[in-house]
Amino acid sequence: MIMETIKDKEFGGERPLFATHGVRLENVTIHTGESAIKECSDIEAVRCRFEGKYPFWHVDGFRIHDCVFTEGARAALWYSHHLLMTDTQVDAPKMFREMTDLRLENVRIPDAQETLWHCAGITLKNVEVAHADYLFMHSSDIRIEDYRQQGNYSFQYCRNVEIRHAVIDSKDAFWNTENVTVYDSELSGEYLGWHSRNLRLVNCRISGTQPLCYAHGLVMENCTMADDCDLAFEYSSVQATISGNIRSVKNPRTGSITADRIGEIILDRNIKAPADCEIVEREKA
Repeated sequence: MIMETIKDKEFGGERPLFATHGVRLENVTIHTGESAIKECSDIEAVRCRFEGKYPFWHVDGFRIHDCVFTEGARAALWYSHHLLMTDTQVDAPKMFREMTDLRLENVRIPDAQETLWHCAGITLKNVEVAHADYLFMHSSDIRIEDYRQQGNYSFQYCRNVEIRHAVIDSKDAFWNTENVTVYDSELSGEYLGWHSRNLRLVNCRISGTQPLCYAHGLVMENCTMADDCDLAFEYSSVQATISGNIRSVKNPRTGSITADRIGEIILDRNIKAPADCEIVEREKA
């Protein structure tokens, strides 16, 4: 397809490029205004700067490379499909809503609050986010690699997620998730994985109080747990092999837990049926 090129231009106001199709934007600045590139398709933006609100809404098929979204470009990409974004700085919050088939590579989002909601078919590689409270709410079919995140309440209600080589600092991460696997990563934050289904952690380091409670079908393979991981696995069904020690385990519902040593095992009258979890300390075996 032959694309029209718009180069070294500046636009502002409302809907300056509305219903544009098959266009390459090169070194273009979108100033303060709204909905600059709305109801468009087959758009390529290279070395562009976006300052106005809602620039990409209802767009089908677009590539964004080496661009900047300033703080004023909030809620920039919503209700759109088939996005490739590379080597881009995103300073605007509340990005990516109700989207399908989006790939971000070499992207930085320092204010990722309420970002990536209700999206499906997400691929992230070498992405770094901060201030990312409520990231990935109700999203699905997510693949992540080489990723750093700071922000609480992330991945709530997500389905079908695979994460590799990540550092995630997030209170209440992975609540109410289904079919999530995390490999070779660091997960730090209180109340990890509560009410999850089929959460699998492989070669991961876990830290934070009261992790992995009310979980169904939890699997942990060759993981380590920091000393602040107390009161773990309450009311969970779990198959866990831990390298090293666990500070304390409280009322796991069923399954098995193996660690070198467990500082405290709490099994009281509040344990839930079937109450048959096998707990093994290697140093005492």
